[in-house]
Amino acid sequence: MPAMIDPQPHWIGGREVAGEATETIPVFNPATGEVLAMTPLGGAAEVEQAVAAAHAAFPAWRATPVGDRIQPLFRLKALLETHFEDLARQVTCEHGKTLAEARGSVRRGIQMVESACAMPVLMQGLASEDIASGIDCQTIRRPLGVCAAIAPFNFPAMVPMWFWPFALAAGNTFVLKPSERVPLTAMRIAELLAEAGLPPGVFNIVHGGKAAADALLVHPDIRAVSFVGSTPVASHVYTTAAAAGKRVQALGGAKNFMVVLPDAALEQAASVALESIIGCAGERCLAGSLVVSVGDRTAAEIRRMMTERARRVRVGNGLDPATDMGPLISPAARRRVENLIAGALEQGAELVLDGRYPAAPMDSCFLAPTVLAGITAEMTIAQEEVFGPVVLLAQAQTLDEAIAWINRCPLANTTTLFTSHGAAARRFCHEVAPTMIGINIGVPAPLSYYSFGGSRRSFFGDLRAHGREGAMFYTESVVTITRWLKSGSIW
Repeated sequence: MPAMIDPQPHWIGGREVAGEATETIPVFNPATGEVLAMTPLGGAAEVEQAVAAAHAAFPAWRATPVGDRIQPLFRLKALLETHFEDLARQVTCEHGKTLAEARGSVRRGIQMVESACAMPVLMQGLASEDIASGIDCQTIRRPLGVCAAIAPFNFPAMVPMWFWPFALAAGNTFVLKPSERVPLTAMRIAELLAEAGLPPGVFNIVHGGKAAADALLVHPDIRAVSFVGSTPVASHVYTTAAAAGKRVQALGGAKNFMVVLPDAALEQAASVALESIIGCAGERCLAGSLVVSVGDRTAAEIRRMMTERARRVRVGNGLDPATDMGPLISPAARRRVENLIAGALEQGAELVLDGRYPAAPMDSCFLAPTVLAGITAEMTIAQEEVFGPVVLLAQAQTLDEAIAWINRCPLANTTTLFTSHGAAARRFCHEVAPTMIGINIGVPAPLSYYSFGGSRRSFFGDLRAHGREGAMFYTESVVTITRWLKSGSIW
């Protein structure tokens, strides 16, 4: 391990701060193995320092008119555009996804900043005159205080920006714990926020693992916590933070079913479904997972088309323009996916295309697309989030059977139907459990001005991320009932 690489500083009170932690983990480029940085595994001491800075900055930031609070975000938007290409390359280097995918994720992040600039409208209240004789009533939305987010590794720029732009525009201060695997993009954005004129202490970053996350969940000065990650951790975040009296939105894992009806445009369905599954090497909560074809002919055609396309996917360094799919985040992630594939074969799945590399070194992060057919509901791989480029092919005889399968799954994030039949599409939307639904769309990802989040064990909380619900999450409603009595000579 290169000893000359100093640990990443935290970002506290508007500047870089060295923490107390001595333990670090390497941040490396998954495509090349190059060590890019060392992440300090901060804990309660660093969290305390960051929360104290955010707590001290809150009164002045809350008192800043909302029209003035969004001005640094307007300036940040311009800076993000200026540094767009550098940010995208940074995402690719520390995560591994292709440069095109990184650009798309940074663009989505910028859209979050744009939508947060609408906060003067998003946090407007309501008023009624004469709810009783001479009595008026109004509601206003106020910021909560110090808010925090615990972000995953798969979208170093975009996912944190689901949260903090809306929180800041609403008048809150913020502590972000980025994934310890991908801290560099978040730190660069913190620098740009300072350049945009955000006051010190309004936005802070603490690096670390579980100890830092757990310290955020129970800190008495934190009012709200946002999280994205696996379902077991999302459940822990929700129960721990809620028990500590905090507002929580915890987005968990996914098992995103894609149903293909016989009347669908099959070539388009196969192409879109494959991109959904292998995009970002499958490391996204919106990744397609299990393709359920309705009818024998549909299943045979989808199998042929998707296998042909999967075989042509070029795997490599995400910075190479010829690459279609980059590596997974780590060798451990690759081994986890390979174990799921092996388990599926033991349980009776058919190996149609093997993307594993038998001669690959232990430290390799690369895994090519794999196609498994004959998937049944009882198989482990049909129930767990794969988070890798594995195409799971299953078959149903009717739309009823497909919908029933979807609705038995405890993970209900997104689902998609491919069809040209309007009545079937309407029924699908009406009956399926997931709360993000696509029709002839591979990745039904809501834009920044709509809310994002699944249901059942894919989401823990009441108010989802970004959009109008995001603005509601970061504010509380205050009701004022007023009666003015006649008095004095003015009358």
